[in-house]
Amino acid sequence: MIFVRTRHNRMIGILSLALLAGCMAVGLGQAQEKRLPQTSGVDDTKMGPYRALAQLAYEASQKGEGPTAAKLARVLERTWDKAEDYGGDMALSKTNHALFEQIDKAMDQFISLLQHASPERNAVQSAYNTYLEKLKLAD
Repeated sequence: MIFVRTRHNRMIGILSLALLAGCMAVGLGQAQEKRLPQTSGVDDTKMGPYRALAQLAYEASQKGEGPTAAKLARVLERTWDKAEDYGGDMALSKTNHALFEQIDKAMDQFISLLQHASPERNAVQSAYNTYLEKLKLAD
């Protein structure tokens, strides 16, 4: 009987150590923020240019530079449409249409707010954050 308990205790110990190691690995992975490679502050990913244009438009909006924000938003929209909607076989609309629709809708909401003369700051920030979250799905 002592042999069985010792074997049982050893098995519990091994499983506990494995569980602890797994938890630590997950914790370390979550603690380290995923850093994307960048050049001049722009992510070197497929969605990086859209993220950078959105950031510039958002910053202009927050500084009260409405016309500049609206121009940047229009550039963002045209760039997105040319590359990801009509951009050929590698366009997101062709490779993952459902994700394309999600991102496009979030972008349209963000852009439409920037087209207003004086958009509400909280609404712009919320739309901007939503748009960035959707872009992350395509990276």
